[in-house]
Amino acid sequence: MNGYAPEIGELVYDEATCQVGRVMGYEGLYWQLRPVGGGREWDASGPLRRPTDAERLSVGVAMANARSRGEL
Repeated sequence: MNGYAPEIGELVYDEATCQVGRVMGYEGLYWQLRPVGGGREWDASGPLRRPTDAERLSVGVAMANARSRGEL
């Protein structure tokens, strides 16, 4: 890890998978992250960081598009 320790529920960017996820928990060396719109959790060992404004906006737009298609 890079010294950044997010809180449960916080949005983070997983640099290993290039995904934004919500922190669901922490176990051992791994953070459990879930996609913002829901879905299957994944284990991230880092590095994690706060998402940029552009990354947050991208996730929000993707969720709005999914809602408009009736997927959420």
